[in-house]
Amino acid sequence: MDRFTAMQVFVAVTERGSVTAAAEALDMSRAMASRYLESLERWLGARLLHRTTRRIALTDAGHEALSRCRQMLDLADEVQLAAGARGIEPKGRLRIATSQSFAQAWLAEAVAEFLEGHPQAQVELLVLERAVNLVEERVDLAVRITNQLDESLVARRLCSCRSVLCLSPGYAKRYGVPQTPEVLAEHTHVSRSEIRLWRKGRSVTVPVAGRLSSNEAGVVRAAALAGAGIALLPSYFVADDLRKGRLMPVLSTWEPEPLGIHAVYLSRRYQPLLLRTMIDFLAERLGGDVAPWDRDIDTG
Repeated sequence: MDRFTAMQVFVAVTERGSVTAAAEALDMSRAMASRYLESLERWLGARLLHRTTRRIALTDAGHEALSRCRQMLDLADEVQLAAGARGIEPKGRLRIATSQSFAQAWLAEAVAEFLEGHPQAQVELLVLERAVNLVEERVDLAVRITNQLDESLVARRLCSCRSVLCLSPGYAKRYGVPQTPEVLAEHTHVSRSEIRLWRKGRSVTVPVAGRLSSNEAGVVRAAALAGAGIALLPSYFVADDLRKGRLMPVLSTWEPEPLGIHAVYLSRRYQPLLLRTMIDFLAERLGGDVAPWDRDIDTG
């Protein structure tokens, strides 16, 4: 049987949740769709799907094969378009994973702008407070903020992520504003056990404590705005608060360690046009010596 069509059936079944729905979408009988699936499994020498009367689930081999089949189908579309037209319009569906704070503060708006310019594209934005397994969770692109990357993945640095120590005007009025790193230990903090700062090649680490902690930046920001203590937050998340005076920078002549914002994906080879176009778009939007959210505030 035609392996290209078999891959189309396999992808359609995983996206639509049943062989019947996939067959209807591809305008073929359910029996024919099942035969295509069986032929693909014979060719690959592995079972791709667990089939029950109620649901279909990917096997481990199915997870591995799904991303490759999608890439092959996307590349086939690109070849077809390239042969028939000078301009190739990216199309298809991307699953992008990132943290809640970055999605809320910047990425969701950027993706909306991207989709406005590419009407045949679709994006599913996954918001997670952990590093996803791109293969197991069928993620095409992860935007990660870290200085420690998985060497098995491909990463493109998009820009730097600066952080800022900040507090609310209410907290400053009650307890004052630290003027030296050492004084930080005398204040209440949100969600940190120690703070490390740099200035002119010198670093200092200060142990700090507080009664409220959280692993989610939105909660830390809300606590800081409420006057619960000093917080260390990414500047992309509090840029508007700093501009409008809802939060005040602390020790602005000292710099927390900057992190890299990276586009992380599985392979340099066989990249669908849509994935390449999205990565280039993000790099252009974020590129430069200073990230866009830092260009009109002073966090350092």
